[in-house]
Amino acid sequence: MAGHDSEGARQGARSTVSRRRLLGGLGAATALMATGIVPIAASLGSEPAAAADPTPKGTKRQWAMAIDLRKCEGCVTIGKAPQCVEGCNAEHFVPEGQEWIQVFESEGAGGHNFFFPRLCMQCENAPCTKVCPVRATYHNGEGVVLIDHERCIGCRMCMAACPYGVRRFNWGQPKNPPGAAFAKYSPEYPIPHRKGTVEKCMMCAHLTKDGKLPACAAACPMYAIFLGDLSEDVATNGKEVVRMSRFLADNRAYRLKEELGTRPRVWYIPGHGQEYGHTIDGEYPEQKKPRSWQEQGSTIEKVAERHAGHAGETTK
Repeated sequence: MAGHDSEGARQGARSTVSRRRLLGGLGAATALMATGIVPIAASLGSEPAAAADPTPKGTKRQWAMAIDLRKCEGCVTIGKAPQCVEGCNAEHFVPEGQEWIQVFESEGAGGHNFFFPRLCMQCENAPCTKVCPVRATYHNGEGVVLIDHERCIGCRMCMAACPYGVRRFNWGQPKNPPGAAFAKYSPEYPIPHRKGTVEKCMMCAHLTKDGKLPACAAACPMYAIFLGDLSEDVATNGKEVVRMSRFLADNRAYRLKEELGTRPRVWYIPGHGQEYGHTIDGEYPEQKKPRSWQEQGSTIEKVAERHAGHAGETTK
């Protein structure tokens, strides 16, 4: 399709990037930047809410995301369902119909349509952490909002408090892949799923700690999703590395419902997929429904193999 690289070229670029550890890439990029940079975290107000875990913040990374809507076109121009959603479903075995990231088709101020991915905003002043009676939802040392399902009592007060509608509740027992019962559970990778608990995106904390992109960003064929580190003021989509504060400022980035004072850690760059051929008055195919992890044939073994493969590439 005109305006698109071939699928092979995209995969080739993705493979090239995957041979380097993300954290190493971020550090190298920071070293190349001019000295005297003030981290963007300093412009965000007070420090994130205190973490419930004992991990000290110190010089730890402080994760954030930026979604470039100039690149996001719902994957309709390549004839697929949103790949960020499918990537998340396959990585986390997300219960069917409870996607942790959703891509909506919205209408802009000028009457044109654009696609809008919505996931957990990872708020610094998170309402969900304030109302949980058992402190099952909390910030870790890197600013990511997690849920400890071994403490969650299913009261759903966090769902009522969240102004973004990104939390899901398991009314019944979700289906888990074979072997999930023997998986080592952690809030960073909540497998197996369990009845009577709340779930949501946790920014793939199990991947970022190993220097990998979140599943949604790694799966996006348009490179629209950036993982950022506020501590080093740098971000990457797996293809390019940018100075995050400059990237956001130069492109008039915004956050959802900023007036509420939640201080989300997800920014959006305004756009309507124009980098991939979307025009304001254009008509495009209907967005396809994302496949569940079962439909994709995802298994614990395949996820483990994919992670092992990425780890192996970083040593080459």
